[in-house]
Amino acid sequence: MTRPASAKTLLRVLAGEAVGPPPIWLMRQAGRYLPEYRALRARTPSFLDFCYAPKIAAEATLQPIRRYGFDAAILFSDILVVPDALGQVVRFEAGEGPRLDPILDRAGFEKLKPQIDLERLSPVFETIGRILETLPEETALIGFCGAPFTVASYMVAGRGTPDQGPARLMAYRDPELFAALIDRLVEASIAYLHRQIDAGVEVVQIFDSWAGALAPGEYERWCLEPLRRIAAAVSPRVPVIGFPKGIGARLAGFGEAAGVAGVGLDSGVDPFWAAKALPRGQTTQGNLDPLALVAGGPALEAGARRILEAFRGRPHIFNLGHGVTPQTPPEHVAALVELVRREGR
Repeated sequence: MTRPASAKTLLRVLAGEAVGPPPIWLMRQAGRYLPEYRALRARTPSFLDFCYAPKIAAEATLQPIRRYGFDAAILFSDILVVPDALGQVVRFEAGEGPRLDPILDRAGFEKLKPQIDLERLSPVFETIGRILETLPEETALIGFCGAPFTVASYMVAGRGTPDQGPARLMAYRDPELFAALIDRLVEASIAYLHRQIDAGVEVVQIFDSWAGALAPGEYERWCLEPLRRIAAAVSPRVPVIGFPKGIGARLAGFGEAAGVAGVGLDSGVDPFWAAKALPRGQTTQGNLDPLALVAGGPALEAGARRILEAFRGRPHIFNLGHGVTPQTPPEHVAALVELVRREGR
């Protein structure tokens, strides 16, 4: 399904246009902070079941659009559907997060499917179609995947870890094996994103939540180059936003090196530094601290105004520096949207 793009500020900004007020959407804008989401989540036995239930996942995607009128919706799913579709056992334990059968050696890697099973992901593509049936014309739809290193860190450890140590050790001890895993994920991610685009998404974001854990040299090999390969395959069709959390000063050259239209900034990045260090025409996205959104009031207002001031006159997408947290009061999100649209002109 193709929809007219002329009214979509997100697409204009990703094409390099400075728009005031800037478009706004929030990572994890659909989630546990919303009472309507919690009611929806209670209808499915597990989080993965939720992701694979098109009617429910579409409703979760649309809830924050109805409530706040964001400029973009992001597909409700999870980065770990990719290892699931590669044949790795993935489950979500209540209160503990994801659990996977860890890949510890070559034998574990060989258990993966050689190509991603897109039929396994057909509910995700159906979800996109359902979203587009009622998404407002002016609202862009964002698809996504996890970056290969971030997804690999879960596949190797079998769970989230504080320092991604298991994946980093595999990369040092057996770089050939780790390269094979990264290559498998690059190919799987490209195929998955192309099918999302076929279904109707207009932008894709690649989440590299653990890029900052990598040392120089390792970062270039395991984060930057795989992301560049994915962007090169996908960007001729739709704009790509890269979100390499925690890479600090390496952000200055990230957009050009990775070949992405937009660069996501995490909460640790000074917006005034970014406005000077990144190329003038580079679209940026971010980067209010999610806890400032939880606090509300003066903290929220000061943080948002600082970002608006830093990026005024530049192509910028207002967002958080990471996802909305479950304890966020919904009324604080409404206040943020109102402030950005009032003072971002």
